[in-house]
Amino acid sequence: MKQDLKDRYAAQAAVIKAMAHPTRLLILNSLKKRETCVCELRDLVGDDISTVSKHLLVLKSAGLVAARREGNWLYYRLTCPCVMDFARCIAGIAG
Repeated sequence: MKQDLKDRYAAQAAVIKAMAHPTRLLILNSLKKRETCVCELRDLVGDDISTVSKHLLVLKSAGLVAARREGNWLYYRLTCPCVMDFARCIAGIAG
């Protein structure tokens, strides 16, 4: 396999790996509706802010979310809404 093809598959696998956690899927699903403050995501997830921030960092590193600062809070948005099509497809398999 050519190196550029390997690199492309590695990048795709990194995105899938970032999505491969129930909490991160919950966050992504919430963000498909609207930009959301990390404090709201904390309440949704039910974990402390540091745990939620770590999940968001994984998603941000994979290019799935972006953040903007407003005062003391960060607001996150989905950068690639089509990933929810992938999640919906998997949900159909998993039941």
